Amino acid sequence: MHPIFQGIILGLTLSVTLGPALFSLLQTSIHRGFWAGARFALGISLSDITVLTFCYFGVSQILRNPENQFVAGIIGGSVLIAYGIYTFLHKSSTIQNNNNDKDEDINIKIKVPKPIIHILKGYILNITNPGVWALWVTAMTGISAGYESKFSSILYFFIGTLGTVFSTDILKCFIAHKIKNHLKPKSITGLNKFVGILLIIFGIIVIITVFLKSTT
Repeated sequence: MHPIFQGIILGLTLSVTLGPALFSLLQTSIHRGFWAGARFALGISLSDITVLTFCYFGVSQILRNPENQFVAGIIGGSVLIAYGIYTFLHKSSTIQNNNNDKDEDINIKIKVPKPIIHILKGYILNITNPGVWALWVTAMTGISAGYESKFSSILYFFIGTLGTVFSTDILKCFIAHKIKNHLKPKSITGLNKFVGILLIIFGIIVIITVFLKSTT
């Protein structure tokens, strides 16, 4: 089987896994719209490419040092917690008022993030997640060994993987955006709080994990 098709299989597997980036992607698509979600997905993909590039050139060896793992875990967990708190406290920008007499949208004037902001959010949230590094370090090690470090085969494999993950993320954005039309403002606010709590939990788990590893 061609490496690109093997990469697609891995990409399909990764596309159904749950994680902080997925929940934030869906929340962004519902809260800000399809294109905001697509830009967030682009940021995630760019961060994956960055991590894989580092792994290929051996930079990931730095993370094998327990002290570096500890620092990376604390930073990553703190970012997740901070973003989770922001998401939990963030309110929907649009309140829909429905009644028998009139149906109008009341827009609260708030500053809408510039397009690059969504890309940066996806990039930072994903690249600071230690789990992402562990995933791609493992994948790069295994694939490099399987293809005997042949660059073209490794490249095709991860093109298939990342292309599939990005494509499915775009599909998730589209579905989430369509669902938005059937959600009430309270539901969107509730989603923000739910995603925020999940991100905080993910962050706490990361920090606890690195502390436990440092004491063993």
